[in-house]
Amino acid sequence: MARGGVNLSNQITMNIVFAEFIGTFLMMLLGLGVNANVALKGTKGSYSSASAWVLICAGWAFAVYIGVVVAGPISGAHLNPAVSSALLVQGSLSLADFVLFVPAQFVGAMLAALAVWFMYRDHFEATECLETRRGVFCTAPEVYSISRNFFSEFIGAFVLLFAIFHITDPEVLETGQKLGMGSLGALPVAIFVWGIGLSLGGTTGYAINPARDLGPRLTHALLPMQKKADGNWTYAWIPVVAPIAGGIFAALLYQYFN
Repeated sequence: MARGGVNLSNQITMNIVFAEFIGTFLMMLLGLGVNANVALKGTKGSYSSASAWVLICAGWAFAVYIGVVVAGPISGAHLNPAVSSALLVQGSLSLADFVLFVPAQFVGAMLAALAVWFMYRDHFEATECLETRRGVFCTAPEVYSISRNFFSEFIGAFVLLFAIFHITDPEVLETGQKLGMGSLGALPVAIFVWGIGLSLGGTTGYAINPARDLGPRLTHALLPMQKKADGNWTYAWIPVVAPIAGGIFAALLYQYFN
């Protein structure tokens, strides 16, 4: 069916892809923004203490909330290849949609990283530690251990997806009719991300999202910085593979018990 010369099916597909792009962009813009505000020299939020980690976790939670609020009504707000992979395995997402969603998520993450770098460019230049600069873009373990780093990202993504699968809408007891939560429906996901960061994020920085880590890592590699750390590519595969594995395991476990 067409309207005004535009195929409605194609238009709907483009709207869904754009929703994944803009939702991921907004999430990453705010998430990387709080990283920069806390880590870089001379910003309003720069300080070094345990409370900085609480601030980062809170900032990422709010970032996820905004991304889900914007993209949720259109695409379901995956914003994360681990989520898309889990739903693909579960059967809730077609392969055709999967191959559209994931590139949109990566592009959104990469452009958000570019925007944060431009906004905080003076503070990047004022920050001497090259690893701190890189840490605004992507995660790194406090102690390098392939097995424990992988498990950290795996279990973080597993908890996120397994919890998401158990979100239920309120219902009218007399009729069993489900009630939508509107924008508040994004709140549980934000709380999950906040809790995972506070409890499980201390070892690797809890990427739990391949687009969140690899997208900005690529942007960092491409940016015209005079001095910068390498991309830590020997570690970079872990926050890509482990979250996807954790999400798929969550989907399979949920299917087994439901």
